[in-house]
Amino acid sequence: MYSTVARQFAHLHNVRVWHLEKRARNLAEGLRCFETKEEPTRAELKKHLQASAERVERFLEEAALGAPKRRPFKRGIAVTLAYFVAHESHHRGNILLTLRLCGHPVDQATRYAIWDWDRV
Repeated sequence: MYSTVARQFAHLHNVRVWHLEKRARNLAEGLRCFETKEEPTRAELKKHLQASAERVERFLEEAALGAPKRRPFKRGIAVTLAYFVAHESHHRGNILLTLRLCGHPVDQATRYAIWDWDRV
């Protein structure tokens, strides 16, 4: 579906922005989506993923507190959080598989660090 690892990371960012535009419009302000064929650099991805992560975190916090104009999924904030976790986990798996299949496997320390939640 996505031709490169960079495009997979760009997709993660774009989905965050799309949800913010729908669920907390003002939190999407200043964030931009990557174009369909755009190949962002590692630095661009890092910058934009960090920014969208901070906005999604703020959205989830505010929605959990019942803030106005914060629209989680109809079934509530827990389902909304679960969606973000599931979506990003799915693509993280795709990214790791893509790297391995292309001859660039992630080292064991990094693979294990993904699961070290005390350091997240």
